[in-house]
Amino acid sequence: MEIWINPACSKCRSAISLLDAEGAEYTVRRYLEDVPTEDEVREVLGRLGLEPWDITRTQEAAAKELGLKEWPRDAGTRDRWIAALATHPKLIQRPIITADDGTAVVGRTEDAVRDALSR
Repeated sequence: MEIWINPACSKCRSAISLLDAEGAEYTVRRYLEDVPTEDEVREVLGRLGLEPWDITRTQEAAAKELGLKEWPRDAGTRDRWIAALATHPKLIQRPIITADDGTAVVGRTEDAVRDALSR
């Protein structure tokens, strides 16, 4: 199991605390420092079963600068969204937990983290 975190994020710290409390084995990826490639973003999206706009933090300054709220959300712009996430990793919703069964969850709630633990 791997968890993508921003240490400054309270949701990330809560997820780590729960994983630790449950004795889970996991690897931490500080994704703002170890930035995912476009291919890694695609892989995680596939594991999540989501589209890039589903995991984009549209209130971030970079999102506003890029005008993301106005970008179309369709197959034709999917690669553009993925490129934006790889170029501006702060736009990626967090924490993302990749489960051992090949799936992933956005672990913003205790239930979501427990769901990843059960896989």
